[in-house]
Amino acid sequence: MIRFRVLAAIALIIGFLLAYFVWASEANLTSPYRFKLGLDLAGGTELVYKADMSQTPANERTDALSALQGVIDRRVNLFGVAEPLVQTEQASALSGTTEDRLIVDLPGVTDINAAVAALGQTPTLEFRLATPITVGTTTQIAYAPTGLDGRYLTGATLGFGSGATAGLSAPQVILNFNDAGASLFEKITGENVGRTLAIFLDGQPISEPTIQEAIPGGHATITGKFTAPEARDLVRNLNFGALPVPITLESSSAVGPTLGAAAIIAGVTAGIIGFAIVALFMIAWYRLPGLVAAVALVEYVAFMLALIKVIPVTLTASGIAGLIISVGMAVDANVLIFERTKEELREGKSPREAVHIGFQRAWTGIRDGHLTMLISGAILFWLGTSLVQGFALIFVLGVLASFISAVSLSRVFLLAIVPEQGGGVWRFLLGSGARNS
Repeated sequence: MIRFRVLAAIALIIGFLLAYFVWASEANLTSPYRFKLGLDLAGGTELVYKADMSQTPANERTDALSALQGVIDRRVNLFGVAEPLVQTEQASALSGTTEDRLIVDLPGVTDINAAVAALGQTPTLEFRLATPITVGTTTQIAYAPTGLDGRYLTGATLGFGSGATAGLSAPQVILNFNDAGASLFEKITGENVGRTLAIFLDGQPISEPTIQEAIPGGHATITGKFTAPEARDLVRNLNFGALPVPITLESSSAVGPTLGAAAIIAGVTAGIIGFAIVALFMIAWYRLPGLVAAVALVEYVAFMLALIKVIPVTLTASGIAGLIISVGMAVDANVLIFERTKEELREGKSPREAVHIGFQRAWTGIRDGHLTMLISGAILFWLGTSLVQGFALIFVLGVLASFISAVSLSRVFLLAIVPEQGGGVWRFLLGSGARNS
């Protein structure tokens, strides 16, 4: 019994420290552990872009969209927007076809013009082979796509080489490709020696070098006619990310901070009221075990809030709903345990023995119930939209934490206070409803 009392004391201290951490980190406006709020709670701007896939082969569109998402995500983060969310979707257009869209959520940015400016116009980089074609008596130059574009670019640096004027160094932009891009670039240059490989930025040729030989290693040099400031700007833009496909702004909307604050207040109020009702019911019906369950639930909530801060998890309105529901899951596990304990008391077991056996008999039901909820939450997170994923993530974390709360904390607290032998008083305290057991 002493061992369980020591463990119970340690658990209470840890719970107090977690609660203090949650309160202190939120009170400190400069703390890195303040809650990260999503767009629906913090207010902000949502931008919806249409991706132009008309020049992208059908079997490459998924990869191109994924690369586009990564580029825009890096671009937004470079401007210091807190907790941006960049996601893609396929939506039905009025013509009956589907459109590839990019949705950018910028929490805390309520000025739409500022949001668009922060995202900016990222360059679309392409390498095209110059091909002469004859139209009537006139020979024209057409530029054929090679499949090498901005999705393969890992970075750009500024360099200086020999210029056309003696004694001067011309600024150069050096491009570095990833492994796939390096392999493709070497193949293109090896098969087209003597031809012109034009470099297009936003649909305009910026350099048209002639391929002298196969170029391995994944490095290319742009020697266009730039000034040093122009070359620096180009390097900066390319490092922000060259888009694999063009995008156009389709719609924008703003969520005011007032609406976000109202959602927070509503969610917190619902959580407090729900927790209070559950705790009062547990105490009124299950007496001492109900009080123990309420204390364990307080520790559970403190642990969950601390976990959300430390990971960190971006908290949304749906996430708050998931947290509130997971509290009910923790209570459900305690109900199973207490009902089994009550049955053992009716069979004449001593209070402490009834608690031991009650936990053992409830274990399989608790395990199976939590496992099915984890599977459901995982499926929701895997297949759901961002709104559903926010709910599913908090719900899964809550189910795991409630499992610990019910199986470990409640058991430790009960065994720390229930004696080996007890009379009618202990049977009443461990009973439920209007009867002693």
